[in-house]
Amino acid sequence: MATTALSRKANYLRHTYRCLTSRYLSHCTAASSNPLLPLPRSVLPLGGGIQSRPQITQIFPFSTSIPTTTPTVVDSETSKNTEEAKSNGNEKSGDSKHQDDKNNARRTVRRGPISWLSFLFLAATGAGLIWYYDRMKKQRIEAINKSSAIVKVGPSAGKPEIGGPFNLIDHDGKPVTEKDFMGKWTMIYFGFTHCPDICPDELQKLAAAIDKIKEKAGFDIVPVFITVDPERDNVEQVREYVKEFHPKLIGLTGSLEEIKRTARAYRIYYMKTSEEDSDYLVDHSIIIYLMDPNMELVKFFGKNNDADALADGVIKEMKQYKSKKATS
Repeated sequence: MATTALSRKANYLRHTYRCLTSRYLSHCTAASSNPLLPLPRSVLPLGGGIQSRPQITQIFPFSTSIPTTTPTVVDSETSKNTEEAKSNGNEKSGDSKHQDDKNNARRTVRRGPISWLSFLFLAATGAGLIWYYDRMKKQRIEAINKSSAIVKVGPSAGKPEIGGPFNLIDHDGKPVTEKDFMGKWTMIYFGFTHCPDICPDELQKLAAAIDKIKEKAGFDIVPVFITVDPERDNVEQVREYVKEFHPKLIGLTGSLEEIKRTARAYRIYYMKTSEEDSDYLVDHSIIIYLMDPNMELVKFFGKNNDADALADGVIKEMKQYKSKKATS
């Protein structure tokens, strides 16, 4: 009887174990096919979240072949919080981007007037500089014109060393020195009788100026011609030459040494330029000297002065000379 009772209890326990095992496995299969189906409270702990199901061996110590699969379950509240945090982050990032766009727009609007003001300032500055430069240039030109129109008489720095003693022969064959012209105003020109154009022009200008000075101021001046070509300009040649210009014109010639010494004293340059037998030209300085009664240089006149300018310049110098003598 005891053996029969034990066998019955063993059979009862095996039947109970099989029923519980079949029910538990069917419940796990349903949970794996539907993850949203909550597990029973006996399996899922009260703390929530992701937990591992306790092994079957802890509940049924008699079994050793039950699988120990641990499915993962996600709490719905945690997923909601995560989604809300992401949405809040996206909204914040969108707001920050919108704020940055507004700031950039404000900066662009602020930079516009500054650039235009800078451009206007540079344009005004450039116009002012141009106006100032033109004004200063005009003032400079006016000052130069005024200073050139007004003749300033300053202290004399001494007389130039032009002129000196000479011993020559006039067109009548008489010996002449600088002392023969003392007490007279003289105008001296150096040239040569075979000169094709310049010398005749200058002597005609000299003769016309002599007559104009006499008519305008009543001053008497002795015109003098000194040759720089003594080899060909003898006394007869010089005499015939000076008669063609003015009756008061005095022609002087001399030896090569005397002519050279006289030209050096008056700072006259001359040189033969070409020579074919007896036909050659002489290059020389083109200057008319105004000498005072002491045979000292007062002023010299170049080729750029015509007869009227030459006459006016000589009259002016003679008046200044006489006024200084009267006051001294």
